[in-house]
Amino acid sequence: MARNLTNWNPEDERFWESEGRRVATRNLWISIPCLLCGFAVWLYWGIITVQMINLKFPFAQAELFTLAAIAGLSGATLRIPSSFFIRIAGGRNTIFLTTALLIIPAAGTGFLLQDPSTPLWQFQIMALLSGFGGGNFASSMSNISFFYPKRVQGYSLGMNAGLGNFGVTTMQILVPLVMTVGVFGGSALVLANGSGTLIGKIPAGAETYIHNAGYIWVAILAPLVIAAWFGMNNITADHVSPGLNSTAAAFGKILGMLAIGLVTAAAGLWLLLPADAGGSGLEISKWLVLPLVIAATVFALRLIPGTIRRSLDQQYAIFRNRHTWAMTVIYTMTFGSFIGYAATFGLAIKVVFGFQHIEVDGVLTHTTVNPNGPSALMYAWTGPFIGALIRPVGGMISDRLGGALVTQVVSVVMVGCALGVAYILSLAYVSPTPEDYFLPFLVLFLVLFAATGIGNGSTFRTIAIVFDKVQAGPVLGWTSAVAAYGAFIIPKVFGEQIKATTPENALYGFAAFYALCIMINWWFYLRPNAYVKNP
Repeated sequence: MARNLTNWNPEDERFWESEGRRVATRNLWISIPCLLCGFAVWLYWGIITVQMINLKFPFAQAELFTLAAIAGLSGATLRIPSSFFIRIAGGRNTIFLTTALLIIPAAGTGFLLQDPSTPLWQFQIMALLSGFGGGNFASSMSNISFFYPKRVQGYSLGMNAGLGNFGVTTMQILVPLVMTVGVFGGSALVLANGSGTLIGKIPAGAETYIHNAGYIWVAILAPLVIAAWFGMNNITADHVSPGLNSTAAAFGKILGMLAIGLVTAAAGLWLLLPADAGGSGLEISKWLVLPLVIAATVFALRLIPGTIRRSLDQQYAIFRNRHTWAMTVIYTMTFGSFIGYAATFGLAIKVVFGFQHIEVDGVLTHTTVNPNGPSALMYAWTGPFIGALIRPVGGMISDRLGGALVTQVVSVVMVGCALGVAYILSLAYVSPTPEDYFLPFLVLFLVLFAATGIGNGSTFRTIAIVFDKVQAGPVLGWTSAVAAYGAFIIPKVFGEQIKATTPENALYGFAAFYALCIMINWWFYLRPNAYVKNP
């Protein structure tokens, strides 16, 4: 089997039917589980931190929220260099190496979780490295976009992203289950608070193997790395990855660009975090730091000399296209919401419904365990499951009806659901019996997740229509990079509002952003005389 494909034209129907479909399908079905593991390693902090609370690790709730936020910011930042890997290093080379890198944070997290006295900064380093999994989405989607013709890109990108997104659900189901057995050895820890799995609650006093949350992914990743090496291809045609030289050189380029992303992400986190959480103590506003991190990463990458600089100069042409910026905002609404809520959902259930909110001496307190509260680990998987499951459907519907029209409908639904969840939170977080409000909270959030999933598919369909074959891949990567900051913003905002005892304000803010996206989508793609009518 040729590892490098020198001629690749899926728009030619004869080529597609005789050879292209078979090769593209093989690459897609190796790409999907690799991406799935990337999402799992990136976002497993939302589940691990719930169990850390149940085991009474010596960290405040606000400190635990920082772990999901750190992974979110790192993963989003690493998507920026990852957006450009395919042209510079080739698809096979990229997917193999970036999947192999996931073993480092997975093994490190498993090791650290065996000791509750591990300092917070060591967990923060593992959260930073977990960002490898978040970065992989940009290169994976860019790679698959080159294998398929435009007429089925709603399907192909929806399958890769949708089933890849199942990494969140797979992780949220598998991690609680695997923590109940000593499959990877190590000492068990004893639960101080009750926990749970998909199949039921686990009482306080039971043993748990929390370190399995990391080690399970090492076991799954090993065969996938082998499959990527032997089963995937680089497309060396002029419009994809021309002039590939040695594999070692490709790996060097990838590692160097990832290092830049890690440095800028770490610098941003240092500016953001308080001193007692390993930061500078300046606590500069995230709305200032995030643009600085993005700009610094883009600028630093462009300073790399030689072939990387020349390739990036060509790909940076996407920043002169107004549609790049419109689609970046719109995709932030859909995928940013999906990934941010997925990172926050379990911990939000634990914090809001797992404790009673009682006045003590005239002060509302939130520290008494609620014996009737739902198990976060029983329900955390449901929203991401629905969002991921329905994403390919969103792509296929958009292939028929038009991406922008579908996006507009789901945007309206997202506004309504966000406002509804905000209202429920305003009632639950001041109630001694918050479980009374859990059912409407869960239903509204599941509809919100479904809307984000459909919108994820519809926005990628719009990108496939609006941009030519040279720009579509980098644009897919770039928009997904910026949107991935939702995995940082949403846990960070929710953690801040929890601390301020007003979690509903987070959802009111998100609803306002969704309303802005409705206007942008209409102006660019749906109004009379729109820039690109879609439909």
